[in-house]
Amino acid sequence: MANHDYLGTSGDPRARLRGDITILMLKGAGYAAAFSLSVVLFVAFFAWVGGLLPPESQEAPDPTPLSVLEIETRHSHA
Repeated sequence: MANHDYLGTSGDPRARLRGDITILMLKGAGYAAAFSLSVVLFVAFFAWVGGLLPPESQEAPDPTPLSVLEIETRHSHA
């Protein structure tokens, strides 16, 4: 493995270790922020698409109301 001293801490190995750990933690935090932002944008996109639908589609009844009732009555009789 190559020895790259990006932080310029060749004199003190403890400072180098602290600097390397800090850089790695910041890099991981950046990856976590990018992932979280992508999840938020994904959800926001589908919320936006849902907002483009006409109001009648949002007031429509459940497409399968009888199947839900059948499952509920089966469990309540057991």
